Amino acid sequence: MQTMVDPSADALWDSVGTTINARGVETRQPRTDAEWRQQHQRAITLIEATNLLMMDERRLVEAGGKVADQGTEGVLSAEDGQQKLEAQRVAFVQFAHALRDVGEQMLTAVDARDTKAMIDVGSTMDEVCEACHLVFWYPGQPLAQPAK
Repeated sequence: MQTMVDPSADALWDSVGTTINARGVETRQPRTDAEWRQQHQRAITLIEATNLLMMDERRLVEAGGKVADQGTEGVLSAEDGQQKLEAQRVAFVQFAHALRDVGEQMLTAVDARDTKAMIDVGSTMDEVCEACHLVFWYPGQPLAQPAK
């Protein structure tokens, strides 16, 4: 996750968007052939990483390792996360398939150089990632309460 999925997803999300501030409107998007190839590679990396996630006997982290944010309220320890992954492997694989599907949609959007589609698919990708994280990474995270 930390070496393939997260960097690829973050780069894809960050490659397109609009920022409005005091200086005006800034539109981010790949512009050169090289920048588009880079996003293509990132989408391929994301898709291929799902194959690793679906491998039998997949470890959450290496033996003795820790998950990101371990020790934070609501975040599973590496051991608890591994037990959950083993107990709910079918669900984990379904999440990996969903990530693969959205990765393929992102690849289609990148190859079409369709920045609006990239933004739309990026939103779906965020939902897929968050749904899995809420089960296998930080299921006990306290929810923010609305201000009164």
